[in-house]
Amino acid sequence: MNMPLQQRGIPASRLSLGCMGFGGEWDASKPITGEHVKQAHEAVEAALGAGIHFFDHANIYTRGKAEKVFGQVLKERPGLREQIIIQSKCGIRLYDGDDEAPGRYDFSKEHIIASVDDSLKRLGIPYLDILLLHRPDPLMDRYEVAEALHQLKFSGKVRYFGVSNMSAGQIRLLQSALGEPLIVNQLEMSLLKAGFVETGVNVNQAVAADNVFPEGTLEYCQLENIQLQAWSPLAQGLFSGRSTADQSEAVQNTAALVKRYAEEKNTAPEAIVLAWLLKHPAQIQPVIGTVNPQRIAACGEAVHVTLTREEWYKLFITSRGRAMA
Repeated sequence: MNMPLQQRGIPASRLSLGCMGFGGEWDASKPITGEHVKQAHEAVEAALGAGIHFFDHANIYTRGKAEKVFGQVLKERPGLREQIIIQSKCGIRLYDGDDEAPGRYDFSKEHIIASVDDSLKRLGIPYLDILLLHRPDPLMDRYEVAEALHQLKFSGKVRYFGVSNMSAGQIRLLQSALGEPLIVNQLEMSLLKAGFVETGVNVNQAVAADNVFPEGTLEYCQLENIQLQAWSPLAQGLFSGRSTADQSEAVQNTAALVKRYAEEKNTAPEAIVLAWLLKHPAQIQPVIGTVNPQRIAACGEAVHVTLTREEWYKLFITSRGRAMA
């Protein structure tokens, strides 16, 4: 079965490299250095070597420096742009010191268009393959958003559109005003944040009240051929090497099980964690967020790992800390 993006004729790799760590610190006063550019080159090279040619950005990552550093990589590697898919996001406005303008979400036409123009300038490219609206704006006017997306599409600045962190209902509302389909929804999904599974298995059970994953969203995205992308799929390394000394028994047991499976299958722990997501029939695309070349290579092994149904359930049940009802 092909991923939804591939079914739409977009040659996306099974994994995506998230570029949130490019450009150093989230301090706008600290400039980009040659070391940051070198680090980005090494991360991109490692990704390509692992078969990853889909790169995920956002206009806010390291306050714009991530896109700027990636733009420098593109400049220094002629021809690379045509070999990869670049996705970016907009809609989050960070606090910039003005107490009268708090950190907020902004889906106004003016902000969306200005954000894309700024991203293209930083990246040094004429268009984005995909633009995602980053976080649901409670003041969203769907028709105003539609005007912005139409203008971006008509001008050739964005080829496809999607969303991030939206429920099925929010997507349906926005889609009702658009002339073309939203093709991506990026949500937090991992062995640690397995709400996308819990929502289904806990139907009509009291425990469902504690689950924040929006009910029906997984199914809606599958029905509408919307690519589900998982942000923080590795749970910040919690099951692949990070200390779990201060974590719950369930997390510790899951980390131990991941390590065991990795040893049995002669692969990296990261590959086991990602393979768990890849096995889901929704064809989830994990967005790994690291600049470490060795870790990127380890993640790339996930596409060669096969988990049995029993192993998949064992990981799920261990991570949730209780048996299936």
